[in-house]
Amino acid sequence: MPIIEIKNLTFAYNKQIILEDINLSVQKNDFLAIIGPNGGGKSTLLKLILGIENYKNGTIKILDQEPSKNLSKVGYVPQNTNINIDFPIKVIEVVMMGHVGHKRPLLGYRKEEIACAMGALAQVGMEKFAQIKIGSLSGGQRQRVMIARALCAHPEILILDEPTASIDVTGQKQIYDLLKILNKTITIIVVSHDISVILGYASKVAHINKNISYHDISDTKRNFDSSDDHFCEVELLQMLSQGTSETTKKSCSC
Repeated sequence: MPIIEIKNLTFAYNKQIILEDINLSVQKNDFLAIIGPNGGGKSTLLKLILGIENYKNGTIKILDQEPSKNLSKVGYVPQNTNINIDFPIKVIEVVMMGHVGHKRPLLGYRKEEIACAMGALAQVGMEKFAQIKIGSLSGGQRQRVMIARALCAHPEILILDEPTASIDVTGQKQIYDLLKILNKTITIIVVSHDISVILGYASKVAHINKNISYHDISDTKRNFDSSDDHFCEVELLQMLSQGTSETTKKSCSC
């Protein structure tokens, strides 16, 4: 059974079609990269999966149920983690927010919830920052904290919207190395413009520009890994967007 299954999905804003006839099947422990141009519908698709937007045409199933019935199985990490650096909230308090529906506003959190939050911080290598103000962290560190917050809900699916935007190269690699480890037990869906994600980490790619082109790129990655030939990132993206299975090498000057 697919962990997420989308069939014949069409979505429009004010009669303008944003997504048309989307069919997508995500299996357990897939690492799916969603790519495509700005305005192509990537973020809209995430909103539909997360139940933020309502759809009328087609179906979306999470673990064979409507999204609203299984959202507790989905962790979400937004793109923008910039916050007011003067806001006095600690890292551990941000991670606690991942205990959706379990918070006791007057009595605080239970010991086991605090232990869970610390465990999530340990998973992302941020436990020693638990008592630090979130605003004092770097962008990459804040993103790790947001991933820890999502992990507090014990999700089976982790969705990330451009998790390395505005993060330096070292921080980007650290985030994706972390996601690769998490992918051993969690299905990963990440929106990205970074070609290194596709070749270095993702097992599947969905190119979205109103319509969808879907690829299992395991064979493509093996071909690149086993060959000394040069490949062009532009040509690879073109191949993915056009839905072809052929990959061209040594044909450009880049």
